[in-house]
Amino acid sequence: MVSPYLVKKKEEVLNMNLEAKRLFQLIYKKKTNSENKDESEKIIVSDMVSKLSFVYEKIRNTVDYEDEYLLRKNAIKRIFKRQVMVEGILKDLDGKDMSIQLLTELIQAGYLKNNTVPERKIEEIAIILDKYIKLKNYSFAKEKFFFFPLNLKKSKKRTNKAQNILANWIISLAASEIEENLAKDDVAQEVINDAFYILKDNIKLPRDLPYEDDLDIQIYLGMLRNFLNYDNDLLSFTVFKYYNKNWSKISDQEIEEIADKIDVFYLAISQQLDHPLIKQIDKLTKSYSLYYSILKEVVEENPIKMYEQALNNNKSFINIIKETCEKRFKRIKNKLWKSGARSILYIFLTKSIFVVLLEIPAVQWFGEKINPFSLAINISFPAILLFLMILFTWAPAQENTKKIIKGVEEIVYSEKRRKHNILLINPAKRSFMMDFIFNLLYLSGFVITIYFIIKFLVFIEFNWVSIIIFLFFLMFASFFSFRIKRDIKKYIIIESKEGFLGFLFDFFYTPIVAMGKFLSNNISKINIFVFIFDFIIEAPFKVFVEAFNEWLKYMRERKDDLVN
Repeated sequence: MVSPYLVKKKEEVLNMNLEAKRLFQLIYKKKTNSENKDESEKIIVSDMVSKLSFVYEKIRNTVDYEDEYLLRKNAIKRIFKRQVMVEGILKDLDGKDMSIQLLTELIQAGYLKNNTVPERKIEEIAIILDKYIKLKNYSFAKEKFFFFPLNLKKSKKRTNKAQNILANWIISLAASEIEENLAKDDVAQEVINDAFYILKDNIKLPRDLPYEDDLDIQIYLGMLRNFLNYDNDLLSFTVFKYYNKNWSKISDQEIEEIADKIDVFYLAISQQLDHPLIKQIDKLTKSYSLYYSILKEVVEENPIKMYEQALNNNKSFINIIKETCEKRFKRIKNKLWKSGARSILYIFLTKSIFVVLLEIPAVQWFGEKINPFSLAINISFPAILLFLMILFTWAPAQENTKKIIKGVEEIVYSEKRRKHNILLINPAKRSFMMDFIFNLLYLSGFVITIYFIIKFLVFIEFNWVSIIIFLFFLMFASFFSFRIKRDIKKYIIIESKEGFLGFLFDFFYTPIVAMGKFLSNNISKINIFVFIFDFIIEAPFKVFVEAFNEWLKYMRERKDDLVN
């Protein structure tokens, strides 16, 4: 009789599913195509002019903090807004001229590489711009009015404020479609589609949750939000396309029909972007976005080798996934330091500088003594807090990596596919009294924290002006520390166990962060530096750049004349 301990356990045979095979093939195709040069004519701009624009854009982005992956889309939005709102008053809008100007400015500013953008993009972007110019003109020509959030009652005309919001929304749709055109990625689209069908097959709603018609679009938006980091502008455009299937090849008559109901579309899209299912679906799409991003990174390294490993050597493939997870965390930590440095510079330039401009005159005005110690703390505190928050960011537990590996196996191998459905729940509605008690406790945590901070600041001889400024920076920097750690949080899918110390920290610190978010969102609307750049500097600067570019062309022509 053979001992059972000598019997070798039979290895599990795993078969790669068709969706995973197609993803591997697309990544291989993309990698192969990137090595082949596109011989079509490219848009070329002057290097000297580009350096001027690049420096300008860097300075502007320093005083207007935005996530790096949104910078180009926001630049497109800003350029198109200037073309429509400022230049459109002075001249007739022409899609092709605007397209040339837009692409040229994006290349000059470094958002697109010089001599890499095919000239055919001019026509593609021109078609997009023309659609939105018509949509805006048709929408503003309509007297009919259904509903608009800023109007308290139905009316035949939109208020001026509502008109401005509508115009900005149309501009954001145009910027989003242009960004989507410039960033077209077949691999990313395949990932979104695969994840969508996996989740669509598994997510189920209880009978008492009346959102069956919204489930598909919410799953799709969740993947865009978490895998591609789409903001509300890009998500809004996605829902706009969902409601207008023929938008890519639409006729003037159809645009006019959309304009006739533009307020209804705005309201419907707003409701989808603020849907009750978002929180639950985001937890699921966040996990699958991480699984797919790790798989994509592994395959991009060497598509053929990884395909063979996944097909024939499961253990080796899983080890590579594990190594990639470890490398990913180190890379995110390095990126965190970079984001922290950018945040510190932003806070210093746009906020800390006001400490000197406001604290010293305010202290003197109210007859207080200037305290160099408190002034130094208020200037340096945001940087110190951000530094400490990044420094004490720990690597996720091994269980997190194990769950990622399990998730990657699920999307690659047929045998590992989920066997059980995911049932969403109907969020329990708390009573008015329970909400009141919880809000009171939340407020008490905030008040107690502020009280003891003030007591400590008084103890170290801060005057009341310095105390107010310190509290402002505490809230602002606390929110920024949480904001820049989002990449780390996206990497962690195992919820940490709540200890007593963690509970106390959340109870007293979370309200501070929430207040910082409130201040950041509202103060950003009145960022004087952004106003100066966008409405005072940018238009004259672009005129100067265009004139300088024409001068360089003229000088080249004169040199060519000398040769002939």
